[in-house]
Amino acid sequence: MRIGPVDGLACDGQFRLVMQAVEKKSEGSGPVVFIVEDDAGLRVGLDALFRSVGYETRQFGSASEFLQSGSTRSPGCLVVDVRLPGMSGLEFQEKLTAAGITMPVILMTGHGDIPMTVRGMKAGAVDFLPKPFREQDMLEAVATALAKDAADREKRRETDALREKAESLSARERAVMIRVAKGKMNKQIAFDLGVSEITVKIHRGNAMRKLGARTLADFIGMVNALNLGA
Repeated sequence: MRIGPVDGLACDGQFRLVMQAVEKKSEGSGPVVFIVEDDAGLRVGLDALFRSVGYETRQFGSASEFLQSGSTRSPGCLVVDVRLPGMSGLEFQEKLTAAGITMPVILMTGHGDIPMTVRGMKAGAVDFLPKPFREQDMLEAVATALAKDAADREKRRETDALREKAESLSARERAVMIRVAKGKMNKQIAFDLGVSEITVKIHRGNAMRKLGARTLADFIGMVNALNLGA
């Protein structure tokens, strides 16, 4: 691995991903690249690399240090060595997943760790990079991870806003929308609920208006996003 100036990175099309992520960071309180690596030399080198393209960083020598830092819900991504003292990188990733922490993880692995890294990828790691790796490959992986984190957070914000709107639905409107999402016709819904078809249409229209659904497809998608039909 070469740590230092990012030579030739601008020649690659993926450079745009890196710079877009950096530009987003400058718009407000930006994401952080969390480095979890017990090798101090490599940890400092990665820190310098990420800072050279404008990322904010924080360093940790072990998984437990990160977990104790209070940063688990922060915007950003994790760059984690598979081999760590105490809790391994894979155990760390599994612990995050079990706790519902969705911060994207990039795994670094030494020679011979490939089967372990495959396990990590199956558990949801964004990427893995065998050591030694190129600076450009690491920067591209981080750009992808940060873009994923931003998209996931935006999706959660939208779902939270939708859930707030759903709170205004009456019990009957909610019952109608769940049945609509399951593909039932107005006549079937009317029979299920013991009301007229006209009443079903009124409740469906009210529910769509309250949720801001313009089309039936939007309406069904919202029900699925809220997991109301489960």
